[in-house]
Amino acid sequence: MKPKGFILVVDDEEVVRESLASWLTEDGYRVDTAADGPAALARLAERGYAILLVDLKMPGMDGLEVLAKARAIQPDAAVIIMTAYATVDTAVQAMKQGAYDYLVKPFEPEELSMMVGKLTNAQTLQRENVLLRKALKRQFEFKDMVSKSPKMEAVFELARIAAKSHSTVLILGESGTGKEVLARAIHAESPRKDGPFVGVSCAALTETLLESELFGHERGAFTGATGAARGKFEIAARGTLFLDEIGDISPKLQLDLLRVLDAREFRRVGGTQLIKTDVRIIAATNRDLKKLVELGTFREDLYYRLNVIPVTLPPLRDRKEDIPLLVEHFLVQFRAEMRKPLEGVSKEAMEMLMAHPWPGNVRELRNVLERGAVLARGPILTPLELDLAAPQTPGAAPAETPESLREAERRHIVAVLRQHRWNITHSAKTLGIDRVTLYNKIRRYQIHEEE
Repeated sequence: MKPKGFILVVDDEEVVRESLASWLTEDGYRVDTAADGPAALARLAERGYAILLVDLKMPGMDGLEVLAKARAIQPDAAVIIMTAYATVDTAVQAMKQGAYDYLVKPFEPEELSMMVGKLTNAQTLQRENVLLRKALKRQFEFKDMVSKSPKMEAVFELARIAAKSHSTVLILGESGTGKEVLARAIHAESPRKDGPFVGVSCAALTETLLESELFGHERGAFTGATGAARGKFEIAARGTLFLDEIGDISPKLQLDLLRVLDAREFRRVGGTQLIKTDVRIIAATNRDLKKLVELGTFREDLYYRLNVIPVTLPPLRDRKEDIPLLVEHFLVQFRAEMRKPLEGVSKEAMEMLMAHPWPGNVRELRNVLERGAVLARGPILTPLELDLAAPQTPGAAPAETPESLREAERRHIVAVLRQHRWNITHSAKTLGIDRVTLYNKIRRYQIHEEE
């Protein structure tokens, strides 16, 4: 059996030294002994000990002096003082000098075992926390985003540089990669951090509603406009305006947005007064804007006006080394939110998480883990609770390879829609995307309910 730890027993009575050494050895510890203070300090200089059991009253150098000099040699070693002359004064003095605790002679083996066991567990936990902190330092972090991927390190570095400027940022990436989280992190690191962060989903509204949402409207501008209303460009003054799914806006709104970016002023819908705007624009899209420009559906001049600092978030399948880190990151959140003792996932569950293609990226992973956390009956999440298909086993017949990533995503969406009987809300949640994004994908891939 592997020793639990190294203990040094210091006592001038041989029978005490031998008895304590015997008890502790039976408990699984490795034990050395010393007959006096100088011998103990000499052993400390040669070897590291986790715990020192030191008698208080010894000829020559007493236990308190051994305690003081031992802490100078090995600051991490915990010292337990043993005394047959227990008084409040000596106990307090020992504790003030850094002793972990004290034992009053004579004491039972069970009392010693309990105290040493408790101390050993505390030391183990402390070492694990130190190792965890060292591991975290090797991670790449940017506000609420964590990663071990060199690709993400480059993203974070570019985002930090962009944050210090007032320039427009264009965040590119698939749905669920964390574009809004990155936008919020850039805002939080920017000179505008004390101003508001205002987000708008450009794909969620019709052209008329989006126009009113962005620029506001005057009373009577349209049916139902019973009063004037400020738009997001006014609400986000001296802050950041996040325009999500910018690739889905209409040609008219593209022109309106271009004018605002160029002139830094606009008019409310139905209004004549020019209103100055002081906002920083961060736009995001999961679409290929260059291709849309080539197709003539997105203005080239607006593209270049938005594409001042482009930041591309890689999909989760291209940085699978981040999956264990993200699992731990999300479980820490769920542990606090749900007040459940969630410790991690089983080996089989982690294999499934690593093998999954994650078309919904980090958002899908978070949703899968949240569902598993809700259903969890114990501290370790299992494949059954995560509800993921098992990875391909070695030697098994390979699954049919999709002809393209586009086709793979289409098939996966069809399968999920079929599973939920075309319920868009439930399907979007399973895929880890919002309803608007799912509607866009259904339209883009020409998916029909009869499939």
